[in-house]
Amino acid sequence: MRKTMRENTQENRHPLDLLRTRIAARRGADETLSGTARLLARGTPRCARKLGEEAVELVVAALSESRREVILESADLLYHWLVLMEVLGIDPQEVYDELTRRDGEKKLPESA
Repeated sequence: MRKTMRENTQENRHPLDLLRTRIAARRGADETLSGTARLLARGTPRCARKLGEEAVELVVAALSESRREVILESADLLYHWLVLMEVLGIDPQEVYDELTRRDGEKKLPESA
């Protein structure tokens, strides 16, 4: 079966990029139909708190040594990080670029 150009483009994108696109599309959407729209509408404080909650849940999962829970909580954490980046107007590529810069300078946290 032949795929359309859009399908080829979509399948070649990183899952975080696809999720970011969906999150951005929810900005200003009907809050009664989208939890993401509701979260974005509540602004930075709520988005930041949710990210913090998810970080704690990931730590708890890691300490319980439940592989499945770590995977689930990691996905939640990444989603909420992307929501926070969206509400702050920060393109995640800026963060990726900073990581690349630090790696080039050997200033990643592991070597700091």
